[in-house]
Order: sequence, then C-alpha cells, then structure tokens
Amino acid sequence: QVQLVESGGGLVQPGGSLRLSCTASGNIFMIFNINVTGWYRQTPGKQRELVAFITRGGSTNYADSVKDRFTISRDNAKKTVYLQMNRLKPADTAVYYCSATVPRPRVSTSWGQGTQVTVSS
Repeated sequence: QVQLVESGGGLVQPGGSLRLSCTASGNIFMIFNINVTGWYRQTPGKQRELVAFITRGGSTNYADSVKDRFTISRDNAKKTVYLQMNRLKPADTAVYYCSATVPRPRVSTSWGQGTQVTVSS
C-alpha cells in the first residue's frame, strides 16, 4: 500500500559522502501510520544487513559497522527519509534498500527498488 523510491546512489571514492533518499507515496493514511523506516544493504551472495532505522518517535539505531559515519533522518513534510553516509569505505559498497513498516490494519513492510552505492578509488 506504501510505495517507496530510493535515490542518491552512485560511485564515490573512499572517504567521500553520499546522501540517500527514500520517498513514500500511495495511501496517505498508511504513510501517516508508518512506525519504522529503515535502511538495509545487500551485496550479491550475502545476507541483507540492517544499516539503520528510525522509529515513529524518532529513536534511531545503527549497525556497528556504520556508527559515527552514517546518520538517518526524516522530513515528514516531504515524506522522505534520508541516509547521510560519510567517510565511506569500500566495504560500504552494496545495493541499499529502504523499508517502511505499518502496524495497521495488519503489520506489513514495504520495500523500495534499491539504489547502488559503489565506493572505489
């Protein structure tokens, strides 16, 4: 019911920065009731990894691998969640996906199509 579109990926050198965006569209009621929005990443042959999430109340959590480098934030007016990625490393190379979970009427999670982030010199 909620559609998510990621953008902002690309090629960046180690130590550089990127800002990913995830914009929600669709049913306004569903968007309003999103409880958690998260960023995940996945490399071919590896499990999808939770990078960061932000709750309805504004609490945030980060994977140890990105703590102090990545920041998740949101702009409710724009219905957009951001992932600011600083001091990027080659290990950050992955397809990044955003997700949004709504608790009502039934718990469900929507996913974006993913955006490629490549960190290479």
